[in-house]
Amino acid sequence: MPLILGIESSCDDLAVALVRDGHEVLASVVHSQDAVHSPYGGVVPELASRDHVRHLYTTVQRALECAGVPLDAVAGIGVTAGPGLVGSLLVGLCFAKALAFRTGKPLMAVHHIEGHLASARLDRDPLELPFVGLVVSGGHTALYRVDTLTQIQLLGQTRDDAAGEAFDKVAKRMGLGYPGGREIDLIAGQGDPQAIDFPRPMLREPGLDLSFSGLKTAVALEVGRAERRAGGTLPAGDRADIAASFQEAVVDVLVEKARRALAATGLPGLALVGGLAANRRLRARMADLGAELGVDVRFPPPALCTDNAAMIAAVADRLLREGRVAKLDLEAFSRVRLDRRPEGWQ
Repeated sequence: MPLILGIESSCDDLAVALVRDGHEVLASVVHSQDAVHSPYGGVVPELASRDHVRHLYTTVQRALECAGVPLDAVAGIGVTAGPGLVGSLLVGLCFAKALAFRTGKPLMAVHHIEGHLASARLDRDPLELPFVGLVVSGGHTALYRVDTLTQIQLLGQTRDDAAGEAFDKVAKRMGLGYPGGREIDLIAGQGDPQAIDFPRPMLREPGLDLSFSGLKTAVALEVGRAERRAGGTLPAGDRADIAASFQEAVVDVLVEKARRALAATGLPGLALVGGLAANRRLRARMADLGAELGVDVRFPPPALCTDNAAMIAAVADRLLREGRVAKLDLEAFSRVRLDRRPEGWQ
């Protein structure tokens, strides 16, 4: 039962984890940068990478101490090599390469989306393969057919903004805090999801692609109208109704696209993963879809929805078993397709 050390540094959160046998999480430590980026209402790439440099070594130490294992007990090291912010990726990647060189342990290069999809199986009763995976986060919104943790086929994706990005931008426009997805989830519970009939992008078009830029614009226009009616600051009641109506529009789209993907593939399982998978309304509606269709719908616990290293270690375990070890001169890529692993990633 190999023990894998995972490192994730693709964006603002820095994470280190130790996972045994591909699913047993011994330690999962996340160093959050919410306080760093909150004054700006979004991630500042330079600040993110600098903070990673300051905290990576101590975060690795904390994970080893939490798991109660020495570094020598680790069978391999998995690290996110893309996609993401290239400066942030390089911090984790360079550290992982140095650690692999020093210890002689094999290094596995993990695609960030592979990690999110693997998070659905970090459980003593993991979701059976194959399944449909819906990734919803600040940087990605896409549907996949997952045959194994390393055999993944894209079914459909957003043509513009990710759903999580729309949540963050809408929250910022309404004067809410950061991260926006969490803030909208909280305030939406106080509003009427039917108060405003926002558009449901691409529901009338066939297929599994998505779009959220037009919805984001519609919300911004509605916020402006509400502010003008109030003669200034957006009233609390309007803010809650707009948040609830916006959230319901996004959820309607995601649920319908998931329904179509299940029908098209005939698969018996659905995994909802990524930061936005922590949204309570989305989880409830997806659970209802599963009950309606007789499909096994799984969500990672909230701590494993956002960027974490346990999911990276889970994929690295699979890569190690397949003998797909990365070279120590591998590079990070801010954009990289799942089906075209770069040279050096193996």
